[in-house]
Amino acid sequence: MARDEVVAPAAVQDTTGVAAGETVLHLDSGVREVLRSAGAVGPAGTAYGLEASAEAAAWARRDAEAAGAGRARHLRGTAEQVPLPDRSVDVVVCARPGAWSGDQAAEVFRVLRPGGRLLLGGPVPGNGEAGALPAKGDPASGADATPGDESRRVLAAAGFVRVGGASAVVVKPGAGPGLEVRPMRDEDAGRVLAIYQAGLDSGQASFETTAPGWERFSAGRLPHPRFVAVDTGTGRVAGWVAASQVSSRRVYAGVVEHSVYVDPAAQGRGIGRSLLAAFIAASEDAGVWTIQAGIFPENAASLTLHRALGFREVGRRERIGCHHGVWRDVLLLERRSQVTGL
Repeated sequence: MARDEVVAPAAVQDTTGVAAGETVLHLDSGVREVLRSAGAVGPAGTAYGLEASAEAAAWARRDAEAAGAGRARHLRGTAEQVPLPDRSVDVVVCARPGAWSGDQAAEVFRVLRPGGRLLLGGPVPGNGEAGALPAKGDPASGADATPGDESRRVLAAAGFVRVGGASAVVVKPGAGPGLEVRPMRDEDAGRVLAIYQAGLDSGQASFETTAPGWERFSAGRLPHPRFVAVDTGTGRVAGWVAASQVSSRRVYAGVVEHSVYVDPAAQGRGIGRSLLAAFIAASEDAGVWTIQAGIFPENAASLTLHRALGFREVGRRERIGCHHGVWRDVLLLERRSQVTGL
């Protein structure tokens, strides 16, 4: 890449949306932009730039030193292989307008801390249709999907939320200390089903009594969004959230019913809230306008969580099912989106 002129950080007004004390990674910016971020983050932060070759990284480091930018760092690497640890960056800046690959999106997701932002050089537009994100090649997506549509799908699949509309900022879901919320994977099957069974064993989660096998579990739920919460110290899945379509009729394309389960041993860490918040944001990205939930009146913790995140009670189904020999009521809650389906 061509070298930029040396510009002292104090001489340039910051326009990247970064804040003092943050760690910022530029994927494809010139030296000038990295220096600008170094000035914005100040002495308590760090601004990294990626260079494709050792020679370019050396030139960039010399330019930063000449400009007195002590918090500017230049590394040899690419968007597919960033030489930084997991969850070590607050903001990633990408100025290029091209389409994203799955490897690039996954790597950026990896290095961002929970709640971290990806600042794009331009908007990542939506496809203008309600309903779940169509898969590539799905006739519902149209024969001529734009690069923006493909980037939107790739970023969402990697776990980012707020990828719809004209916003130039997408977000990695937030989570409490020692936790990360990421997309559910097939290798999570054992832990997901074990947590499901633990919830069923409590007698307060569902009329079901036995968790299904993974194939039936997966087939009965939408492929996106599905999230798990992972303990970053052990890598152990501590909770999950997923949803089912309420009807195959197109008029209900934006209406889903969700479930959220947390490992009893991990309760009290805000896991349910983090999972549900991520699910709501990703659902809205996908064009979902109503999220439904059926909850036993006795499940006070679940009711408190859902009400705190905008769900309201819309009805009570009395003695709808006999559970362990007891006829039980179910409260129907729903959350109507304020950004889609209006």
